[in-house]
Amino acid sequence: MLRGKWLAVFSGIVMAIASCGHASAQATIKVAYTDPLSGPFAQVGDANLKQMQYIIDYINSKGGALGKKFELVPFDNKSQPSDALIALKSATDQNMPFIMQCSGSNIAAALIDATNKHNERNPDNRIIYLNCGAVAPELTNEQCSFWHFRFDLHAGMKAEVMVRALPKDTTKVYLINQDYLFGQSVQREVKNYLTKLRPDVQVVGDELIPLGKIKDFSPYITKIKASGAQALLTGNWGPDMNLLIKAGVDAGADLHYYTFYAHLAGGPTAIGAGGDNRVLAVMSFGENVAPAIGNKEAEAFAEGFREKHKFDFSAAGFRTIFEYLQAAVNKAGSVDATKIATAMEDLSLKDFLGFDTKMRKDDHQIISEYFVGTFKKGVKYDAEGTGLGWENTATILAKDIDQPNTCKMKRPSGA
Repeated sequence: MLRGKWLAVFSGIVMAIASCGHASAQATIKVAYTDPLSGPFAQVGDANLKQMQYIIDYINSKGGALGKKFELVPFDNKSQPSDALIALKSATDQNMPFIMQCSGSNIAAALIDATNKHNERNPDNRIIYLNCGAVAPELTNEQCSFWHFRFDLHAGMKAEVMVRALPKDTTKVYLINQDYLFGQSVQREVKNYLTKLRPDVQVVGDELIPLGKIKDFSPYITKIKASGAQALLTGNWGPDMNLLIKAGVDAGADLHYYTFYAHLAGGPTAIGAGGDNRVLAVMSFGENVAPAIGNKEAEAFAEGFREKHKFDFSAAGFRTIFEYLQAAVNKAGSVDATKIATAMEDLSLKDFLGFDTKMRKDDHQIISEYFVGTFKKGVKYDAEGTGLGWENTATILAKDIDQPNTCKMKRPSGA
């Protein structure tokens, strides 16, 4: 009986050691990716997935990390927090050290909470959440986490860029945003920066819409036209952005559109020729930036994706993610989540355009350059075969967009 007891104890120790070493023993460094790959926002998730894989192939060709290749493992979350949490559970069950998610700040908030709880309960199987596009400011302020790193500017930073891009003769604007955490953040931050920077501008309309539910935006365009607005400001993404601007262009509305995401998959096609010189996007990258600054290597990288997949490359930020990940894993010398997270803090790298970037230690928010692109004819690279593309009309350096934060981060023991 005593012998059986000690056998059970020994077996438990062996299993614990095997579990602890499982991630480091894997042949590849797995990165779970969860976003909508079906449903109304599937076009966004599919475009992200293709661009990530293209970038991972490049990073792997440069040696990966610790002599291992990165492997992307996709999970469809159907734009639902519950499905994203299932993906997280599957990733941790397989001892994956990283999970990435881009679309939906409500989903991001759920992932942060679940990651915090999992890592506290499972110190030998921790996971890092890499945020590639969920930009509600709360996520790196009051909801900040040691295990969460955001690699896109948050909505407050983007809103400041958007408001600064408004011409001086624009004095009446209309706001439409999606009615969830992200859209509410955009609504709040745009009004905040209008008050700070452009007190002469009047908000003549301000609406929140249900996420992914509206198929016909013509009634909204009718209200906007009646309001006397000169510009529509929106953080909408996916079909909520595409259909909104298409309705305005089709109705011949005398409007300029200031957006966060008009440049992403489906946007240029929906806008069409009627949007010539009327649509602006606050963006992390546009295909015409590299030739404008004379960076032939970056231009060739984007061209390579376009040739392979027959659509535009917009996700330079994803390359920044994997270059940070590569550097942090190599610096940590292992795939231990605590060591990698610590190595990522205050890391500074030049991005593939040659601009300075930094991952802030105090809130885990990337600080990087941003651009304003105008949709127009006559550019070197058109978008989605429309004959129009994004001309870079403004470049904002990282040092000029570094906003303060209110993060009070709880750090694990030893970090």
